Amino acid sequence: MSVRQSLLAILDQGPCYGYQLRSEFDRRTGSTWPLNVGQIYNTLERLERDGLVERGDADDQGHVFWEITDAGRAEVGAWLSSPVERSGGTRDELAIKLAVAATLPGVDVTAVIQTQRRATLSQLQELNRAKYAGAAPDSPEELAWSLVVDSMIFQTEAEARWLDHTEQRLRLHPQHALELELSTERPKRGRPAKSRA
Repeated sequence: MSVRQSLLAILDQGPCYGYQLRSEFDRRTGSTWPLNVGQIYNTLERLERDGLVERGDADDQGHVFWEITDAGRAEVGAWLSSPVERSGGTRDELAIKLAVAATLPGVDVTAVIQTQRRATLSQLQELNRAKYAGAAPDSPEELAWSLVVDSMIFQTEAEARWLDHTEQRLRLHPQHALELELSTERPKRGRPAKSRA
């Protein structure tokens, strides 16, 4: 998730100080992705280094206000008008865990899947029971919160479907076909050679 672009987009609405940015980020994401203030100030310093924000004046309480630059506005526009790129490879811990478990001798992969399915379904129940805790149920904050929670629900539902699919695929293979013994071939040191297309 891009904290950098989110903070820039908020600053495009007007100057803010660090805690104010944190509060605005929480309001706009339903507090579903908590940020600590240190992360916000680190990001602001990098944005300043990159010429996307400038430090403004401090108020009577010592809050330093940050302002977006023209380059920052251009970056916000580019971010909002471009799709989110998903990485080509997977670093999904669950996918890696099941892929490795399916190739290890003596591992009951069905039990691993069932343990995960129980946790996934429990999370799905919690998300479906979640209620907006704000004061105004028809507010922009409620809409932002519900969009994020809906996304989490859909992702959790997709994980449950994927677990079902994985379990069905594993049933099609005899156990011995899944187990991989350690290779006797010694790997070469260094990076693998790039294949030519």
